[in-house]
Amino acid sequence: MLKVLKSGFYTTIQDIGRFGFRDKGVPVSGIMDIETVYKLNALLENEEDAAVLEITMTGPTLEFEEDTFITLGGAEFLITLNNEPVDSYEVLKIKSGDILSYGRLKKGFRAYLAIKDGLKSQIFLGSRSYYPYINPKGIIKDRATIPYTKTSLFKPKLPELKVDNPLDEYVLAVGKGPEFTMLSDKQLEQLFFKEFTVANENNRMAYQLNEEISGHKVSMLTSATLPGTVQFTPSGKLIILMKDGQTTGGYPRILQLTDKAISILAQKKAGDTVLFRLI
Repeated sequence: MLKVLKSGFYTTIQDIGRFGFRDKGVPVSGIMDIETVYKLNALLENEEDAAVLEITMTGPTLEFEEDTFITLGGAEFLITLNNEPVDSYEVLKIKSGDILSYGRLKKGFRAYLAIKDGLKSQIFLGSRSYYPYINPKGIIKDRATIPYTKTSLFKPKLPELKVDNPLDEYVLAVGKGPEFTMLSDKQLEQLFFKEFTVANENNRMAYQLNEEISGHKVSMLTSATLPGTVQFTPSGKLIILMKDGQTTGGYPRILQLTDKAISILAQKKAGDTVLFRLI
């Protein structure tokens, strides 16, 4: 078992998502920064859908009750294992009784802890991912315990990974959304030739941006949306849906973020800057 001594601000269990239920209004949910977690699970030679801990803004203190192996990545925290600093993107051997502690956040917003063979929490609608109306047990609280498979024999083919720091990236690659053609030349210039800052209203459901572009009077029927859909309100505000975002919406869908762009945005907090680039 993984024993949670201190849970942190917002720590949840996530995998790649909950698919096949959007027609019932159920969001995909899942890992916000999937680009990071693919690397962490690959180092452990896990299946790509192995469940991990997603750690937001402040981190937990954890005690491992059985031997295993872990990898860490995403936002930069001061992290110690038995009071000794440890590095990200490196396979760490864990012994029974080891304690992992997250300290000060240095850069980014969401960190991830992957464990050999994944966390073995309960599955709801085909996924272990936390979503409050589907899997209320996926949010981690103090004194919680999370099952995992004991192992001490793993020999990683690749013990560490050198990665360019993705936390410094701020350009969001986007494709054209279904209502992209409604945009005027002035709106297009405002959209692609100025920077935007993340608003205080940002979470797993959606990120709002502070700056607005020229508004519109387009009325449309409620239509399907996806994680990464950029909605355009009549007042000119931009709302970017994230992994827990609703499955339909009534605002024009002018852009669609790539998976990598969603991962980049997931590491931004209020006041951080982003720029759209059309691909």
